[in-house]
Amino acid sequence: MFEDVSCLIANNPPGLHYGVAVAALNGTKFAFVVAGFAGPNRVLAWANGQLRDTAPPELADEERQSVAVAAGDFDGDGREELYVLNADTFTGPKRFADRLFKRGPDGHWADLFDRPENAGVRNLASGRSVAVIDRRGIGRYGFFVANFGRPMRLYELGPGGTVADLAPPLGLARTASGRGVLALPVLSAHPDLICVNEQGPNFAFRNRGDGTFEEVAEHLHLRDCEEPARGVAAVDAGGAFALAWANWGGPHRFMTRRPNGEWRDRATPGFAFPSAARTVIAADFDNDGTDELFLNHLGEPNRLYRVGTAPDHTPGGEVALTMLDAGAAQDEDGFGTGAAVCDIDGDGVLELLVSRGERSPQPLAVFKARAAYPNWLRVKPLTRFGAPARGAVVRAEYGSRVRVKGVCAGSGYLCQMEPVAHFGLGNATAVDRVTVTWPDGTAVALLNPGGNTTVTVPYPRG
Repeated sequence: MFEDVSCLIANNPPGLHYGVAVAALNGTKFAFVVAGFAGPNRVLAWANGQLRDTAPPELADEERQSVAVAAGDFDGDGREELYVLNADTFTGPKRFADRLFKRGPDGHWADLFDRPENAGVRNLASGRSVAVIDRRGIGRYGFFVANFGRPMRLYELGPGGTVADLAPPLGLARTASGRGVLALPVLSAHPDLICVNEQGPNFAFRNRGDGTFEEVAEHLHLRDCEEPARGVAAVDAGGAFALAWANWGGPHRFMTRRPNGEWRDRATPGFAFPSAARTVIAADFDNDGTDELFLNHLGEPNRLYRVGTAPDHTPGGEVALTMLDAGAAQDEDGFGTGAAVCDIDGDGVLELLVSRGERSPQPLAVFKARAAYPNWLRVKPLTRFGAPARGAVVRAEYGSRVRVKGVCAGSGYLCQMEPVAHFGLGNATAVDRVTVTWPDGTAVALLNPGGNTTVTVPYPRG
């Protein structure tokens, strides 16, 4: 399916790269933000037909060893802040704290954890993934940090503009070997948290609707206690969310929800087959109207599957996982760590940026579907403050089909995708109806939004 278009990166030296996030750090155009670990972080923005590194020195931050990144509007000013998770140790305590960068009026970025009043809540534990969550539906996001061998964290804006860790009072400060995090309303009508862990059970924090949580993984059959999890993603399976996660060297999972709310594993033997998988991405790379699942690997070929549904496209109906030829994106010699998707050049076809180099320095890689269908629709919801509405859910209806996408708040492993719901339409030329549901439950329906366009949907006023 994919061809190698890594030549689009203007300067692509080998490095030990890790997590990737997609954010509009300049307020307008999306960029790939790459955790540099043993080198500078990079901010790859599209300019003059190439991806060019635009990272200012503050964000490049060469002295720290970053592994994961995520963006979200922390303070409700309409611009996304950037959380950079550093890990100079494999587990337990670490020397260098994480960063929470905010852009000032002068365009420079400052770390909120550097302020004296925030020193006591800095994360000095080795972690893996980070995601954002608007748990109360107010348009401001907290940063949830999956630590490894130390309690989880949830950083939100506190009194007087301070940074507060609200994980303990909310019952989220559980200790585990945290790996992947997903923040979407997959268990309730409000933003939930799925934490896939190593050496112990997964966590499923269901939002009660008031911004508090209950842990329900055992009740919903999502614990998967014996497997060392890595990445997790939400997948469109016939108009309903499924969950896919990778287990390092163990069977991978494809979970669908039963009518009673419990989940069951419906992975095919081919999908479940153990491998050294890291990031999991669900996206319609070729615009054929169905999601593909991309499994990024360390030291073995990457895998690609098409997620097929019943012929009548019944929500929650039978699912088929068909292995596809990933083409150049097999990347059998790559030491994969992270990956993210974005239509970075604006042509309606997603680019896949793969971060590589854990065992030895490697350049980044960019892949794109060779023969994509020409029809698509992209939906970009905004918060009441005008920032990307990460965690919103978008449904598209056309013909007899209903499709569902979550606006990424954190997924995969170490990563965060673009904050846009991207629908490939296959042979259809337009969508009949789009419904956007924000984290607070507010919903807006758009009739006949068309096709081959990006629709920006502001939060409704009044």
